[in-house]
Amino acid sequence: MPEKMHCFQYIVALLFCAVLLEGSSSNGQLSPSFYDEACPNATSIVRQVLENAALSDPRIGASLIRLHFHDCFVQGCDGSILLDDPVNGEKEALPNNNSARGFEVVDAMKAALESACPNTVSCADILAIASEESVCLAGGPSWAVPLGRRDGLTANRTLANANLPAFFEPLDIIKSKFRAVGLDTSTDVVALSGGHTFGRAQCSTFTARLYNFTGVGDTDPNLNTTYLEKLRQICPQGGNGSVLADLDPTTPDGFDNNYFTNLQVHKGLLQSDQELFSTEGADTIEIVNRFSANQTAFFESFVESMIRMGNISLLTGTDGEIRSNCRVVNAATIRSGSDVALVSSI
Repeated sequence: MPEKMHCFQYIVALLFCAVLLEGSSSNGQLSPSFYDEACPNATSIVRQVLENAALSDPRIGASLIRLHFHDCFVQGCDGSILLDDPVNGEKEALPNNNSARGFEVVDAMKAALESACPNTVSCADILAIASEESVCLAGGPSWAVPLGRRDGLTANRTLANANLPAFFEPLDIIKSKFRAVGLDTSTDVVALSGGHTFGRAQCSTFTARLYNFTGVGDTDPNLNTTYLEKLRQICPQGGNGSVLADLDPTTPDGFDNNYFTNLQVHKGLLQSDQELFSTEGADTIEIVNRFSANQTAFFESFVESMIRMGNISLLTGTDGEIRSNCRVVNAATIRSGSDVALVSSI
């Protein structure tokens, strides 16, 4: 597989240990070989769709990782963020509305998988596979993704609004949200935040730092002044809030450790990013410094944290279902009572 040659596959052996030691209590039914017989080309099918999408959309890899992250923090990694639901849909939650993207690419991945091996690969697993392939395609590490998740039957907008870390929140709040889903509040926070080493953010997510940080027309004191002026050119006061800026101004489309070097010189785009380094006395500062100095250390921790995140509150075995369409639950599982009734269009 020549497209994999740039990935750091030496990490794989370490990761099997990580799965056994840290995930055995929650993901004993997950395995990287889960689809080896039922859908042996699952990963290559996802990769092909991703590569095609990336030709016209360099942001897509970062967007797919964000979907996986935002899925796992709400009801666990169950594909609930993909459901179209006008009442409880997570797509319309504040952290996702008009910002979560890549759904059409997930649809294409699902359609290709349904053609090759119907009713086999879950939407939740598609997000996990697509995340690993996105990192690899951008020059980051490769890992054996534990698979075997099942899809949930409902979405939960209330939990999405409450559980997802926000770009304006201080470090202690972000840590509390990681703790609530069973993740580490130091290494996992820093490593997974490192996913912002590629991708874009809308002006609306950081313009308060440029013009009105505390409500009195001031700027964020933790923002590099030269970087501040550059961002003001991209996002003028009162301008279009949907204009995009690179999360990593150094290597915006590459997966590397420059994100952490940027934080050291106060060039974190989002407040939540810069808080990792600029919060006085925080234990995250040492981790930022370590990852900035040693890209391999970042890659190893990122992969371990991605595997831990991918194990949050799983549905396996006969729980949940394998959706035929990631946007709706299967017709045979229409729920009654207080549950949401979503009728499959297939």
